[in-house]
Amino acid sequence: MTKPIGFLLILIGLIGLAWGGLTYTRKEKAVDLGPIEITRDHKTTIPVPPIAGAIALVGGIALVATSKN
Repeated sequence: MTKPIGFLLILIGLIGLAWGGLTYTRKEKAVDLGPIEITRDHKTTIPVPPIAGAIALVGGIALVATSKN
């Protein structure tokens, strides 16, 4: 069971190091005047520190290396 978890941590670590964060876009109402509605896109970024990706990567490698099968 530790080998799949290790591979998952390696994958998460590589993604965290490659992209450095998660960015998403959401729509917000800017003006709402009865039938007239104006929206705008608001981009939000959730930063992932490189150290978190590195820790996940090293932890995953350790799990894979120490697994019995």
